Amino acid sequence: MAASTSNSEKPAPISGRKLRAAVIGGGPAGSSAAEALAAGGVETFLFERAPSGAKPCGGAIPLCMLDEFQIPSHLIDRRVSRMRIFSPSNLEVDFGKTLLPHEFIAMLRREVLDSFLRSRAESSGATLITSLVTDLEIPESNNSPYVIHYIAGDRSGRKEKIAVDVVVGADGANSRVAKAIGAGDYAYAIAFQERIKLPDEKMKYYEDLAEMYVGNDVSPDFYAWVFPKCDHVAVGTGTVRAKRDIKSYQRAIRERAGPKISGGKVIKVEAHPIPEHPRAVRVQGRVALVGDAAGYVTKCSGEGIYFAAKSGRMCGEGIVRASEGGTRMIGEGDLRREYLKEWDGKYVATFKVLDLLQSVFYGSNAAREALVELCDDEYVQRMSFESYLYKKIAEGNRWKDAKMLFDTVGSLIRCKIVGRKREVLNY
Repeated sequence: MAASTSNSEKPAPISGRKLRAAVIGGGPAGSSAAEALAAGGVETFLFERAPSGAKPCGGAIPLCMLDEFQIPSHLIDRRVSRMRIFSPSNLEVDFGKTLLPHEFIAMLRREVLDSFLRSRAESSGATLITSLVTDLEIPESNNSPYVIHYIAGDRSGRKEKIAVDVVVGADGANSRVAKAIGAGDYAYAIAFQERIKLPDEKMKYYEDLAEMYVGNDVSPDFYAWVFPKCDHVAVGTGTVRAKRDIKSYQRAIRERAGPKISGGKVIKVEAHPIPEHPRAVRVQGRVALVGDAAGYVTKCSGEGIYFAAKSGRMCGEGIVRASEGGTRMIGEGDLRREYLKEWDGKYVATFKVLDLLQSVFYGSNAAREALVELCDDEYVQRMSFESYLYKKIAEGNRWKDAKMLFDTVGSLIRCKIVGRKREVLNY
């Protein structure tokens, strides 16, 4: 394993060339990292196995991402301004009552977004290599290179290799890069999604509407969704605890959505692992993990696209700073200081809060009933949207915050009592 460079050491200058970086994985995390690296003067190679592929994903991104990452409006399939949440007993709550006239949740197809971000990375100077990365050789000294072994994506299937100074692992929950550096195992969820093309009159119902369903029938520890796309809806669910039963949960969400999606034609079926928590090891030597490879998917909401792109950009910009525009070698200490410390300082609290919310509200149907009941409160809605749409800590009112806490406790107590009574009656 490569030795690390301490924070006090000046990185060695590179003679006759620029710092070379390999980014493994061409999703939002990898493309954003590659763009930042190439734009900052680092010689960058972006590896992507299947540029035409698409990860099963709800495809929702917050409003702030459109501006921050300059996402063109023509990539947006739907502007969701109405959201409905359904409890286990099918209590329905309109969760979009407090959205302002200019606010919406953007829905995109991952294959469209990913292709755009990869193209932009190439425009910034990154070299896209369509290939399957098979191995990462770890150097034994600070000055030795990492060697990427890969199989070319063309029909030749030839085996190639390339030596680089820095590696960014953006290759998803089953990251080969993470395994190569001994980042350890972690819990992951399985997401299952069907894309269903609906008749025009039924598609009109979902024109600006997204639906979320909670209950043991659709997932024992997550939620199910019906999200609108350009000419179809994405219908899916996910679970950590009961992966073998994912298809039965998918049948349940289709039954819950009922006549609203009946008569539709399934045009694509997708499944993919989703990380459940950040990895304990995200930097080792001159290797950094970002996006799903690092475990940056929030519990409770399951959001990952924004955090993937943001972590990739922060990592790329950190490498550029540490290498002084690609003119100096970097070490582990540089990655920890310029990337990991910055990321943790900005987002660790968010992940911990959402972890807590999931443990409180997704553990039983009674708790889910309480969650949906609370979501009917307009103050709860506004605070939720402020945090989600703009990725900042919402400034609340202390008295309303106290009332929200009181209402939360009351809802949990009341719904647990109601839940017990319902179980007795069912028995």
